[in-house]
Amino acid sequence: MLTKESRNSHFPSLEGRIYLNTAAEGIPPHTVIEAIRQYAQDKVLGMDGRPLHEAVRTATKEQVAKAYGLTADEIGICSCASEAYNLAATALDFQEGDEVVINDLDFPAGATPWMQPSCPATVKVWRSRDGALRTEDLKPLLGPKTRLVTVSLVSFFNGFMIPLQDVISTIRANSPALLALDVTQALGRTPLDLYDVDLIVSATHKWILASHGGGLVGVPKARAREWTATAGGWFNLENAFDNDRFEQTVTKPGANSFSVGMPNYAAIYAANAGLKFIHEVGVDKIAHHADPLIHDCIGKVQKLPVEMITPANPDTIAGIFAFRHPKAEDIHRRLHERNVHIMSHAGRLRVAIHGYNTPEDIEYFLEALSEALKHV
Repeated sequence: MLTKESRNSHFPSLEGRIYLNTAAEGIPPHTVIEAIRQYAQDKVLGMDGRPLHEAVRTATKEQVAKAYGLTADEIGICSCASEAYNLAATALDFQEGDEVVINDLDFPAGATPWMQPSCPATVKVWRSRDGALRTEDLKPLLGPKTRLVTVSLVSFFNGFMIPLQDVISTIRANSPALLALDVTQALGRTPLDLYDVDLIVSATHKWILASHGGGLVGVPKARAREWTATAGGWFNLENAFDNDRFEQTVTKPGANSFSVGMPNYAAIYAANAGLKFIHEVGVDKIAHHADPLIHDCIGKVQKLPVEMITPANPDTIAGIFAFRHPKAEDIHRRLHERNVHIMSHAGRLRVAIHGYNTPEDIEYFLEALSEALKHV
């Protein structure tokens, strides 16, 4: 996908290191760094910079819409995925007797708003088996009182990718629930087909190679009424400065209700540049390049003395896999000493492979991992 020369040009910080940790932090290409510099140049113009900021925000919404399969009017931008989910909670206004389905492979952002004491809904947990979420285990959790199912397309924990269309069919056939889908670990890495998803959320600092400080929200127009956040603010209001502003608040519907205050324009500049880079390369090309690398890597790690926690089915794997070892921290330290970067947490080691990774990266990682296992 990238030649050695173009990789060094776009990603000079990758020279001399094996970076397999995009699921935690993506490495920005040169164009993203330049976009952040451009924000700074526009910011020093004061109010004269506002039209420039807004032009970039408009362009970013168009880039997100292209990725989500929506229109720019169906895109909102907030500060992070956690903020998006907390705002979503205000929109749904749960009552006693309502039910929410979360799962045990999800990042806390998508699960914990519904677990707070202030949320009266009953929370049910869709539990994984052998590292996978199965629709036959989801079905019994659904019923006429289920108002929301929230799940990640790709799990941060072990990289499992849900069978999205089967999940949607199961929800529609067994409940009136809305589906909230976190695509943070898929956006920019895996081709997306998000038809019939009710709420789409992503962070900006991972696979789209942008910066912290952004939450990309998609709400189809048909679901705008259900997903209108009822938060105070001004950027999210139709009448923020009208004469009646102290008598009533009129909230913009749907996705635009998730942008409650002054936009984080620096993050928006970075997201615009990151998504533009991803789209110019092509997500299909990224997947075509990186999928064989991760399948090859998994196949060889499975033969080592580790406990795999990612299902072996290649149809359920995107850019991430994970495994356990009793000496995970020692292994992580030894890999880091050899300038190999993966994630380690509580005995779990996670590998993430993106389009800027190469067969040589994988070969070096496997050799370093094998060597580390011999000495722990």
